[in-house]
Amino acid sequence: MSTDVVPGVVAVVLVSLATLVIGTWGLRISRTTSDFFVASRTVRPRLNASAIGGEYLSAASFLGVAGLLLTFGAEMLWYPIGWTAGYLVLLVLVAAPLRRSGAYTLPDFAEARLGSRGVRKLCSVLVVAIGWLYLLPQFQGAGVTLRSTIGAPPWAGSLVVAIVVLASVSPGGMRSITFVQAFQYWLKLTALLVPVFVLLAVWLADGAADPAAAAPDSWSIPLASPGGGIGLYTTYSLIVATFLGTMGLPHVVVRFYTNPDGRAARRTTLAVLGLLGIFYVLPPVYAALGRIYAPSLIDGRSDVLVLELPSLMVGGAVGAVLTGLVTAGAFAAFLSTSSGLTIAVAGVLSQDVTGRRWGSRRLGGVAAFRVAAAIAVVVPLLLSLPAQDVAVARTVGLAFAVTASTFAPLLMLGIWWRGLTPVGAVAGLLVGGLGSGFAVAWTLATSPSPGWASAMLGQPAAWSVPAAFLTMVVVSRLTRDSVPAHAGRFMVRLHTPEAVELQR
Repeated sequence: MSTDVVPGVVAVVLVSLATLVIGTWGLRISRTTSDFFVASRTVRPRLNASAIGGEYLSAASFLGVAGLLLTFGAEMLWYPIGWTAGYLVLLVLVAAPLRRSGAYTLPDFAEARLGSRGVRKLCSVLVVAIGWLYLLPQFQGAGVTLRSTIGAPPWAGSLVVAIVVLASVSPGGMRSITFVQAFQYWLKLTALLVPVFVLLAVWLADGAADPAAAAPDSWSIPLASPGGGIGLYTTYSLIVATFLGTMGLPHVVVRFYTNPDGRAARRTTLAVLGLLGIFYVLPPVYAALGRIYAPSLIDGRSDVLVLELPSLMVGGAVGAVLTGLVTAGAFAAFLSTSSGLTIAVAGVLSQDVTGRRWGSRRLGGVAAFRVAAAIAVVVPLLLSLPAQDVAVARTVGLAFAVTASTFAPLLMLGIWWRGLTPVGAVAGLLVGGLGSGFAVAWTLATSPSPGWASAMLGQPAAWSVPAAFLTMVVVSRLTRDSVPAHAGRFMVRLHTPEAVELQR
């Protein structure tokens, strides 16, 4: 084995082993179905915030943000800003009421709020579709990482992530993976922070060249395509998708069901804002240094900037160690996010698919969860193999657009408006889901091109989100006689603090 690939191999092996060891340790206290789904609702804010940070900071955050900033410039800062600000919206509007609902999954909440199996089934389909769409860039990013660091074929990284995730999720579920994801957040932060100090020292020793002076011609291109109006539209659409999309991400929402109460859910969200703010300071530094030391990566290879910058700037044994460290952080990103998505998708599948009676046999709660976890991983793994050339952050951005167009309207109206009806919810979910889903399929299947059509399909949230909200409201008003009889009582439950409940 070449000495150039040793750090990468060691990093991947150590991260994988650490994930399995911590997950196995958590298995000792995973016994009940509630442990597998929501860790028996006993996760405290600090631990939960670290775990959320671990699963939320995905391949797009660790690799994609720096790559986008390198290629397109400061306008791409809307991605990390939006991904962080989404938790502010979550804090204010959703976190505590969602925890008080007592649900295990988003479909559970929808059925409890609207009293409709039809709404539940549609939500289950959307959770699985969004989860699989979000898993694709995790597998793609793993392929990019191993190809860049050890020269492995793209499918190798995807396969390693799939195997480790299944091995860590299946035995202990949410209870064990909570400790894994908390560890992985701090590993990712360390993996970016330590090299930054060394790289900045090298930059200063080289004369502290101005990164702006090295800006390529491509930085004059607006966010999506030439034309001021189109660029402005795309920026606003991206803001809508990232600000509202967070609350609809299945692997994020399920984390709030693990808190003891609504107050703890709010404290968790506030802590997450701080953890994300610290992390997102670092990718722009890599992008700025990449302008000077890695301009060759702009044309089609920007996703590997974080992985290759240490060896380009430092070299030698120190560069190899730093490369191993960022490789470990990148692999932790794929594993933590994939684990969270697998938990979310498996939770839905186990309740609505694998946990159902087939003939004379019915799988129990834990067994159904484990079968569902295998399905949740294998399907996107197979889909990722022919799609290795799709940009990581691009796929994640599209997933945010879909969640903002479906679950964001459902949650906000379901929590804050008594007049939402089952028919209105289904109509809005179909309009938002089909509209944004068509845009995603079109964007992934075609190459970007100038013009409004390409911009509106490449960033659909600006029209698909208002369409979903408007449809839910209008159809609900037209079917106001079908407002669930228990809606008023359920709304009181969502908005009554636990301290008041205890005094009653």
